Amino acid sequence: MTCPPAPPEGLQELTDDVGVSAGAAALSRRLLLAEESVSGACELIAAHLLGSEEVEMVVVALTLTPPDDREAWLHLGDRVWLREWVRAGSPCSSVPRGEGPEGALTMPYVSQWARDEVVAVPDRDLLPPEGAKDRDELEQCGTAAIVTCALQRDAIMYGSLSIGRSTPGPWSPQLLADYRLVVATLAARLAAQHSRSLLTDALAVGEQARQVQQQFFATVGHELRTPLSTIIGYAELLTDQAERQPAGQFADEVGRDAGHVLTASEHLLAVVEDLLGTGRLLGSEDSRRAVDVAGAVADVLHWHRVPAERNRVAVASVVPAGLQVLARPAGLRQVLTNLVGNAIVHNRAGGTVEVGAQPLAGEGGQPRVRVTVRDTGRGLSAVQLRSAFEPFVRFAGPAVKGTGLGLPLARTVAERDGGEIGAVSTPGEGSVFWVDLPAG
Repeated sequence: MTCPPAPPEGLQELTDDVGVSAGAAALSRRLLLAEESVSGACELIAAHLLGSEEVEMVVVALTLTPPDDREAWLHLGDRVWLREWVRAGSPCSSVPRGEGPEGALTMPYVSQWARDEVVAVPDRDLLPPEGAKDRDELEQCGTAAIVTCALQRDAIMYGSLSIGRSTPGPWSPQLLADYRLVVATLAARLAAQHSRSLLTDALAVGEQARQVQQQFFATVGHELRTPLSTIIGYAELLTDQAERQPAGQFADEVGRDAGHVLTASEHLLAVVEDLLGTGRLLGSEDSRRAVDVAGAVADVLHWHRVPAERNRVAVASVVPAGLQVLARPAGLRQVLTNLVGNAIVHNRAGGTVEVGAQPLAGEGGQPRVRVTVRDTGRGLSAVQLRSAFEPFVRFAGPAVKGTGLGLPLARTVAERDGGEIGAVSTPGEGSVFWVDLPAG
């Protein structure tokens, strides 16, 4: 059996064979419930530790999570907030008498150990020569013994918690066990508070980005739609005038070229409309709610009744009643519109499109719903399938209208609602495109 390594010179050996007190356990539970503010939590910790006869001073330093009530705290530099609680009549202090904030304890010898573990100094005079600066600082602050540890979680430093007294002597194992629990609890509380602050900041930045995005798409809509509409109007006018002119080479060339301009302009306008429609969906407020899958599918199939008849494709829904997904209704219908529309135009005459849905479990076991769109078209090869969701990728002939943006934009909309989109395909037999969304 190997013995644990001896502590560095001048530091007290710590043991793990003493349980925490009932008071410390109750305090830890209360702090983890986060009912008090950070300042309030520090007040409770100080009151608990000062309840021990061994403790005359409690010092808390905060870095990433500033206190909400800053009047009682000393601001050190740009990002450190310090506060001490001292028992009446004790000479202990974290700052030498008469010194300003720059005179606060630095403790270079002790601090190198306190970054990763609890460090207890029973007597400043027992510190080795390399701890001379620590000894001098403690003497100037009227402190003979100290316990300190960094408030750290997941390698992120949130500050430190220290206790001290004016008389030397070993610290009791019970107090050290309670102190260790309080340090871990406060570190966890500060980490949670910091995460909430980061989330709040991220949401604010996201809202600002959403507003900028909306403004951008509104500007793009105006700047592109207006000239495109003008070009299309003049191209149609030229085509009409060319048809009215006597037959000849010039009239034929004008009619032909105007037709090319009209086709290209209409294609570009379709691209702009796709981008603007998706931009409006992505820029809208996050209003996800439970959406009935069968109802959404019925709407989309109704909208595609005419193109399905024109392409001689039979469309049907086999979605069971009662299935719901958590999504924005407009976003879900937009995704299904792209998938069903593609399944119709890329199908064969006399083919079928079948929309189904089934519940499933996600990787973490969370309930989800997969909506599938199955067609009997030409199918895609493995190489084609890998690039099917890339922008402007098209596998249809020139006679089939499309922008090459339907699938990538559908994926963007689905992912915004916490979904995934994918496909499987067999050349010559057809494809199954699917979208997974959280169950509603």
